[in-house]
Amino acid sequence: MNKAITQGLVLMPPPFSAGLNLWSRFDGLSGQGSYQAQPNAAYVPADQDFEGCLELQKTTSVQKLRCFQSIPYLPGMYLRVTTRVKAISGALPSVRIAGWAGDSSGSNVASADQQGDLVQLTAYGTPVTISAIIGSGNRMGVDMTWGTTPAFGHFGLDLAGPTGGVVRIDDFIIEDVTNIFHDEMFNWVDVRDYGAVGDGITDDTAAFAAADTAANGRTVVVSPGSYYIGSHLTFDNPVKFEGAITMPDTMRLACTRNYDLDTYAAAFGSELTGFKKALQVLFYFTDHNTLDLGGRRVELSAPIDIAAIAGLNSFSQRRVISNGNLVTLASTAWNSDTATAVGTYNPSAPYDLTGVTNIGTIPVGSLISGTAVGREVYVRSKDTATNTLTLSQPLWGGSGTRSYTFKRFKYMLDFSGFDTLSRLEMHNIEFGCNSLASAVILADKGAVNVFNDCAFNQPKDRAITSKGTACQDLHVDRCLFYSSEEGLLAQDRFSVAINANANDVKLRNNRASRFAHFAVIAGQNTMFIGNHLFSGDGADVGVRKAGVVITYPNSKTYFTGNYIDNCFIELSNEHDAFPDFSSEYTFGAITITGNIFICQHCAPWFSWIVVTPRGPGHSINGLNVTSNVFSARQGNLDRVESVDTSYATLALTSFKNINFSDNTYNGTVARTISPLFMEYNQATEASTWTIDTGGDLPFGGRARNLVSIVAEGAITNSAGAAQYNMPYCEVEKGTGAKSINLRWPSAVKGKVHVTVRCDNPA
Repeated sequence: MNKAITQGLVLMPPPFSAGLNLWSRFDGLSGQGSYQAQPNAAYVPADQDFEGCLELQKTTSVQKLRCFQSIPYLPGMYLRVTTRVKAISGALPSVRIAGWAGDSSGSNVASADQQGDLVQLTAYGTPVTISAIIGSGNRMGVDMTWGTTPAFGHFGLDLAGPTGGVVRIDDFIIEDVTNIFHDEMFNWVDVRDYGAVGDGITDDTAAFAAADTAANGRTVVVSPGSYYIGSHLTFDNPVKFEGAITMPDTMRLACTRNYDLDTYAAAFGSELTGFKKALQVLFYFTDHNTLDLGGRRVELSAPIDIAAIAGLNSFSQRRVISNGNLVTLASTAWNSDTATAVGTYNPSAPYDLTGVTNIGTIPVGSLISGTAVGREVYVRSKDTATNTLTLSQPLWGGSGTRSYTFKRFKYMLDFSGFDTLSRLEMHNIEFGCNSLASAVILADKGAVNVFNDCAFNQPKDRAITSKGTACQDLHVDRCLFYSSEEGLLAQDRFSVAINANANDVKLRNNRASRFAHFAVIAGQNTMFIGNHLFSGDGADVGVRKAGVVITYPNSKTYFTGNYIDNCFIELSNEHDAFPDFSSEYTFGAITITGNIFICQHCAPWFSWIVVTPRGPGHSINGLNVTSNVFSARQGNLDRVESVDTSYATLALTSFKNINFSDNTYNGTVARTISPLFMEYNQATEASTWTIDTGGDLPFGGRARNLVSIVAEGAITNSAGAAQYNMPYCEVEKGTGAKSINLRWPSAVKGKVHVTVRCDNPA
């Protein structure tokens, strides 16, 4: 690059042959004295070494020589000023290239280096080349750094040292040598050309901004060095970091043309710092909605508080973090915080725990445990002024003052500082929790947050936690969950893959291995599709836990095409402040169809569908279990469904709209069916035929309705004569009301097909 050619700049000063009136004895400013007719200066037209030169006697302590001509200077431009000097007689001086830097208003730029290095003349009659490079950047090879403020210069030299000596000075040559440092054909500009110092102390923000402005589509190069950036900085052009920068935590770096982890890791000299700064701008800058980690590994030694990094408490635009590996390193920062406190609960304020002692020691986001506390209840917020905690779910044990334990897990990515965060998506992220940390805790509120194709490796306590309602319409698709409790017996496991408090959760095509629970869901309208849940262990007769817990009784949930292996679906109302049945909807609105249920080495009382009422009076209204495969290996099960009566029983007389049909049963004693089709053969004449359903109705239900009766062949009396009378039916007879009676006008025998239901129509 040569701007004398490309931009027509006149860089060469006049030769001495053009007249000494063109050369100043001072700084080259208009009105200052020239060397014309000065007794110590003369033009020498012929010299054996110079074609024409200035002969000058040094008469002052610093003898200045400057051209009056203003030589143009541009940011990013590098000028080389060269002349030759030889001593003729007298004291030998030192010589240096010098200049006067002027800004666009004509004022001197005092911050510019305006003298080069001194060169001592050591002999007479020998020409010595004196040269210096003037440029905006503090770069190797630059003798006089001017920065970006100067617009022109008056160039020449200084004679220093003793006076009286006589020297001859050749004509000056000023060249554009910018191409030595960079070339426009390389399509980049360097921040040092625009005044960046790179000492780690000087604020280089303005120089970086100037380089970005000048780039105009080219790449900005941050050459080696340590640069301090004290303010927000946005690059509108591509940027390449060879050096590293530091910034205050609250300042943002926006790389709009190459927004990815590679760029930010290079910018800050660290994958972790780069990741944090990239996250910071992700939740502020609107040009990009995706942070691509480029498949890189980021090692975390402590939780990342995303809201604190972003400096925001609410964000609802779509943002994506994708394609990377986050790994925890051993650190005490992952240790859970545990507190114990006494609090008072009143079901009339179901989400409040009042009069809490030690409330200052209880972190928001803590899991609550204690008497009458359901699973996955978290502290949503706290008011220290009133000693009140707001809970994610109600407690079911009624009024009282009790002691509770609060445990705050530490998460790799902690979004809990956001009041609202919606439309966050994580794609193809591997969370390497390494049994040290949990993975993600969501914001307090939000909707449509997404996890796609992620892997959660060995979360210590939780993989995805919702402490509030940011799980509204949560999507978790094609994710892998590997427990940190693989080696424990099922009953000893504590970790949970997912919990949700809000509605419309979609869990599809995931695989979860050996968690205490895959999902604890408190909302409605949840979809479980194509998931593989495995929770077995090596015990000979093993205890099993729920793979999925549904805590809203009338949940409008369906399970389709899942593989449920050595765990069960539990329907509970443990998040109900008034768990006794009143007039609300009871358990139901559940569809379980097309699933594979497997178990092995289980106790006979294990079941795949379990209802656990926390209070009396509940029943089932709307349960559809069809086209499933139930297969028990290494031991038969009593039945595939059951009621956990630890707290209460179901009201079997209130069942409505229950359908168990078209299922396949292997290794189960009871073949649960409703409507139950039975063939009954009365071998001897009797006026009352008692038909026992044998416990095949769902949940050991009562024989509440006889839907149909069809005789196969003749119904005959003792004489063998066919009888054409119809019997009447008596339902809910016998032990447990599991039988029906057919009452005939007289004693008869024969074979009938009957269809019996455990419920009434809805």
